[in-house]
Amino acid sequence: MTQVKAKERKLTIARAMAESIAMEMREDETVFLMGEDIGELGGVFGNTRGLYKEFGPDRVKDTPISETAFIGAAVGAASDGMKPVVELMFVDFFGVCFDAIYNMMAKNTYFSGGEVNVPMVLMTSTGGGYSDGGQHSQCLHATFAHLPGMKVVAPSNAYDAKGMMTAAIRDPNPVIFMFHKALQGMGWLGTEKEAIVDVPEQTFEVPLGVAAVTREGTDVTIVGITSGVHHGLKAARELEQEGVSAEVLDLRSLVPLDREAVLKSVKKTGRLIVVDEDYHSYGMTAEIIATVAEAGIPMKAPPQRVAYPDIPIPFTPPMEQWALPSVEKIIQAFEKMKEAEV
Repeated sequence: MTQVKAKERKLTIARAMAESIAMEMREDETVFLMGEDIGELGGVFGNTRGLYKEFGPDRVKDTPISETAFIGAAVGAASDGMKPVVELMFVDFFGVCFDAIYNMMAKNTYFSGGEVNVPMVLMTSTGGGYSDGGQHSQCLHATFAHLPGMKVVAPSNAYDAKGMMTAAIRDPNPVIFMFHKALQGMGWLGTEKEAIVDVPEQTFEVPLGVAAVTREGTDVTIVGITSGVHHGLKAARELEQEGVSAEVLDLRSLVPLDREAVLKSVKKTGRLIVVDEDYHSYGMTAEIIATVAEAGIPMKAPPQRVAYPDIPIPFTPPMEQWALPSVEKIIQAFEKMKEAEV
């Protein structure tokens, strides 16, 4: 008997996030949404499209432009048994509500001796490349990952976005869900086509804290997150033309961090490049390299990092493009390692 192959259903990250949230809202009446322009508009980045029509204003709450107020309200609701999913439109806005995030959301479980859980998801956009200036273009992965008390995840494709959002909503801990604008599938942002992948219709979870090998290789490990994964995959294809086999590792999660996956890959390849659109100093790139160094893994060449220089993000397109991580910079990092081996 001929087996019928299931039809592919490709989704954007934005659509996958909205689908996951809708499925959890149907199953659990304690799940609700808060944020700016998430109602009838469906979110600036499409993450909540269609949810207002289905669930109405009682469960999809458009808020005033006061991040301190609505994130503080979400912390209170989560502490009282609800499961809010709240959107901080741009991660850059964290400065006006950081007390609610770090002194309440992240710490209340600890302060209460484990008596009060804070099961909320704070989803927020990251990334530049489209000339929106230094107030709307940062990644800031390390800013949140550095602070204990909350999980920090960042998918690079629609399959992971749906599965990780489901896992985040069901998690009893506060979760920062960071999505890169250029991967969302919003045409005006310049969509990364490889982020649009086949996504099952049914509910599923992608475990938080587990990295994924997106391409196997033997000569160099390229570790990335969100946009860095796609830069790494493209660089790997270019390196292949030169006879170099690159392994690309998608961290997917910064807290918990899958250090074992990094160490396993680097033990195999002996070379390491870490790619992140967050700032160069004190960031995720340094943490990954430190993890490998502390493990004492023999290296064929000094590790390299490709990250954003320690400057405010420029508004003008030529300056911003110069500063962003790129395929070319990854290739240059590999060439630098090869020179060091001679």
